[in-house]
Amino acid sequence: MNPLMAEFIGTMLLVLLGNGVVANVLLNKSKGNNGGWIVITFGWAMAVYVGVFVSAPYSGAHLNSAVTIALAAAGTFDWGLVVGYLAAQLGGAMAGAILVWLTYRQHFTQTDDVNLKLAVFATGPAIRSPLNNVVTELVGTFVLVFAVLYIAAPTIRLNETEGKMGLGAIGALPVAFLVLAIGLSLGGPTGYAINPARDLGPRIMHAVLPLGKKRDSDWRYALVPIVGPIIGGLIAALVYRVIKV
Repeated sequence: MNPLMAEFIGTMLLVLLGNGVVANVLLNKSKGNNGGWIVITFGWAMAVYVGVFVSAPYSGAHLNSAVTIALAAAGTFDWGLVVGYLAAQLGGAMAGAILVWLTYRQHFTQTDDVNLKLAVFATGPAIRSPLNNVVTELVGTFVLVFAVLYIAAPTIRLNETEGKMGLGAIGALPVAFLVLAIGLSLGGPTGYAINPARDLGPRIMHAVLPLGKKRDSDWRYALVPIVGPIIGGLIAALVYRVIKV
């Protein structure tokens, strides 16, 4: 499979299953309604597992703009491939959001709370404070990227002559547990986007898809899950390079 197609499909599966569990818990008349935070965090962990396992042999399974940029900054990924990966991830996230909408289309129309509809697609803060929200996303993504760099290290060494892609399929389960831990421990303040593509792609689709009654897509907040994860990933890459030296 072409690496860009793998990133597209992997990110599509990630968002389909991750945002899908949010829809299952939040939307009216769903059999998972009111399942709670534990269901959401486990669902997202399994979404990561599936997305990484499927795409890892072909693209390294970044599935996350912050991870791609951080791997390039850490010297384990070719900067020339970054733009293509980011585009594939954004496209995959948008496609995954469309599939969630198709799956839960009747439940969106049965849900009156417009904030819950937005939450299916995009993250939002429990307490709105842009600086603090950025810090939360920064910390969560730092943990993600710093750990991923060590999880990916054996694959990076094996693939040094093949572009040093990223995770191997064996890393799927550790990364799933890592995302589960981040969600349980650090996810409460902002909903742990920790991935610009995962938030931006579905947020765009929230703006354009027919959901019945809906609110704006909260574009005032949209920079937080972009800026915070990218900064957190870059700091993780810097620390990794310093420690590795």
